[in-house]
Amino acid sequence: MTATYQLGDLGRIWTVPNLLSFLRLLGVPLFLWLMLGPKADGWALVVLAVSAVTDWADGKLARLLGQYSRLGELLDPAADRLYILATLVAFVIRGIIPWWVAALLVGRDLVLAVCIPVLRRHGYPPLPVHYLGKAATFCLLYAFPFLLLGQGDAAVQKVAFPIGVAFTVWGVGLYLWSGVLYLKQVLWVVRHTPVRG
Repeated sequence: MTATYQLGDLGRIWTVPNLLSFLRLLGVPLFLWLMLGPKADGWALVVLAVSAVTDWADGKLARLLGQYSRLGELLDPAADRLYILATLVAFVIRGIIPWWVAALLVGRDLVLAVCIPVLRRHGYPPLPVHYLGKAATFCLLYAFPFLLLGQGDAAVQKVAFPIGVAFTVWGVGLYLWSGVLYLKQVLWVVRHTPVRG
């Protein structure tokens, strides 16, 4: 009985969507090195593009193949956050975005991270990802390749940069808005449920 349970667990770990999420996680340090080491923007752009495609594909395949797993629910947003953080760090260091844009996004995540122990004290797990949060992440993960492509003076770069800025504005706005909605949910939990021993 125990062996069957463990084999079932392994089946839920080694799924196609989870493997895509692992692949995305491996791309984070590679992307940072390409951006800050050799400054190979073309290859960094490829890594970002592959990340965006696999982000879409892992959710689609999980639904299509019925391969949902608790690990997948954790890996996918973790990979998103790490890509966003890595890109923000690289873009601020390279002067592609102003520091305050990164501060807004990282600050929002830090505030919500503080809410997790509060929820646990009231017997709740971390709140599920809100659709506005998903939309914000979508915008940011598409903004970054356009901003990177927009570096330079060629015609394609002059078109790509404003598109990247537009995605960034929408992404930051939705990211902050979804953060406010999460905070409202946490406040509701604090006001309406008792602290558990």
